[in-house]
Amino acid sequence: MNEPTPRRGTMFVTRVPDAPGGPPAAVANDARAQEVVGRMLSRDAFSQWLGVELVEVADKRAVIRMTVRPEMTNGFGFAHGGIAFAFADSAHAFCSNSAGEISVAVDCHISYPAAIKVGDVLTATAEERTETNRLAFSDIVIRNQEGAVVALFKGTVYRTKKPLP
Repeated sequence: MNEPTPRRGTMFVTRVPDAPGGPPAAVANDARAQEVVGRMLSRDAFSQWLGVELVEVADKRAVIRMTVRPEMTNGFGFAHGGIAFAFADSAHAFCSNSAGEISVAVDCHISYPAAIKVGDVLTATAEERTETNRLAFSDIVIRNQEGAVVALFKGTVYRTKKPLP
């Protein structure tokens, strides 16, 4: 059966995760991603202030962790929404820039299905879902130490095609 030819700008490439220890190209891409993201975090004062730790880094995927501190709360004693947004945005940046070229956010939004408390250990898992020539779309899920989903973030980046410094 002939499939219609997509119009310019509508071709999407959906990423299907490779099997562990996949093909050599995937292993090389993961090694590159680990180097790139490690370099990014070493220069990222805000993510360092948040207390971000790298848990897992692979090509177009990043998992990070942090613990919520008292100075991160709002007037109700819960984590300020900006903390969860910034945490998810850091995971998004690491995931989106893992190929070593500058990608900048053009649209991001977040939902908060549960409150985040002081002492919560948060884990954000960012995965690129699909991309075009210049745009990439990612989902970021933040869970607390009990595995409950506390935030859902969707982000879109523009690929500049410029190498990361």
